[in-house]
Amino acid sequence: MTEIRTRFAPSPTGFLHIGGARTALFNYLFARRHGGRFILRIEDSDRERSTDQFTEAILEGLAWLGLDFDEGPFFQSHRSAYYRTQIDKMLGSGSAYWCFCSAEELDGKRKMAQAQGRAGSYDRNCRDLRRTPGEGEAAVIRLRMPLDGSTVVHDLIRGDIVFDNRELDDLVVVRSDGTPTFHLVNVADDIDMGITHILRGEDHITNTPRQIQIFRALGAKPPLYGHMPLIVGKDRARLSKRHGATSVLAYREAGFLPEATLNYLARLGWSHGDQEIFSRAELVSAFDAAAINKSAAAFDMEKFAWVNFEHMKSKSANELTRAVRPYLAERGCGGYDERYLETAAALVRDRAKTLVELADQLAPFVGDTIAYDQAAAEKFLGEADRARLRGLADELDSLVQWNAPAVEREFRAFCEGEGIKLGALAQPARVALTGGTASAGIFEMCAVFGRARTVARLRAACAEAEAGALTFRAPASPQPGR
Repeated sequence: MTEIRTRFAPSPTGFLHIGGARTALFNYLFARRHGGRFILRIEDSDRERSTDQFTEAILEGLAWLGLDFDEGPFFQSHRSAYYRTQIDKMLGSGSAYWCFCSAEELDGKRKMAQAQGRAGSYDRNCRDLRRTPGEGEAAVIRLRMPLDGSTVVHDLIRGDIVFDNRELDDLVVVRSDGTPTFHLVNVADDIDMGITHILRGEDHITNTPRQIQIFRALGAKPPLYGHMPLIVGKDRARLSKRHGATSVLAYREAGFLPEATLNYLARLGWSHGDQEIFSRAELVSAFDAAAINKSAAAFDMEKFAWVNFEHMKSKSANELTRAVRPYLAERGCGGYDERYLETAAALVRDRAKTLVELADQLAPFVGDTIAYDQAAAEKFLGEADRARLRGLADELDSLVQWNAPAVEREFRAFCEGEGIKLGALAQPARVALTGGTASAGIFEMCAVFGRARTVARLRAACAEAEAGALTFRAPASPQPGR
């Protein structure tokens, strides 16, 4: 049985985005599902637009997602000599020929054809000249396409797609400066690397019959192709940054888990029954190219965040704290005992859909200073509130036991003595302890803080508010798509 070999072939002219990451994932899953090989090829033949920065970003994005490749990365910029042998092979067999038509001549013919209501394709003027360029003479090399019949693409997703060869012109495979075009290097590399299956976006469908003919011109069997639907926004418009489409590494910065990102990418145009949440092993086991949809897949940041939340829920407290530590370190919060962090994370984890949100929830537990929501501070840290909070701090400081039930009893007893409802004390205490009006349960939170931290923070909040020295929060930075 022939070994399955797939590839991901990005151009390093930009960061690894959602569409490219999904293409990499589907080829990776197809190879793993069939015990094959996954190859990485960097298509950097466009030297003006390709940069090392983008290459490194692509490699970093793939590494973060865990899409490990078996061979590569191979760089097209290093393979010029190989391409030259393939060009010579095509010229020698007659499957390609020199074309001497200037750009001005081609443009004139194109305009004339359009004026006559005909397709403006190349008229094959040089197809049978059978000569090579003279000294200093400019020329391109064109593929000798068949003049009749059809080219059939046996698409793994869409079934057979038939192209009339009369509508396929003799495309340029080598430019006048001697550089091979995308189509030629793409096919030559696929032949040399033994690629058997290619999953890519449907925007490549019109390229496929031309590339199949290049395979045949080079005496090679074309691989099987599958053309995936494009990704659109929830409004079905072309995917853009306003939909949340950004570089894969930006999702890492926004606190998404790599396994959740893979899960969501896989569900963009592919399904397996009604299952929504997948582990990597489940994706490999279940992946079937025939189950890829033909219609466009809608990118939904809310659904993405839900998938991430589900993956976070499945993690143990220890796994979660290890995952969130880098985000805490960015806030200057480090060095805390693992057990303390696990206890705090267990208390607030259901309030966070991303690791950034979890770090925000944990900030009051690990930060040395509190940043306050200004509106909350103005509403709940007034003079009367501060007087009660100081009294509460004194009572808590002398509490014999320190656990959530004991703290709750002290809160309620204090409220009864003051003749106020619990909310009139609990909400100011919440603002003093966390800086805002939303948090985990106040009694459970105090229990995790411990006596010293709770009492010190209540007193500090009162003193800072009285002195007008509270630190207020800056507006939150929006996450991708929000």
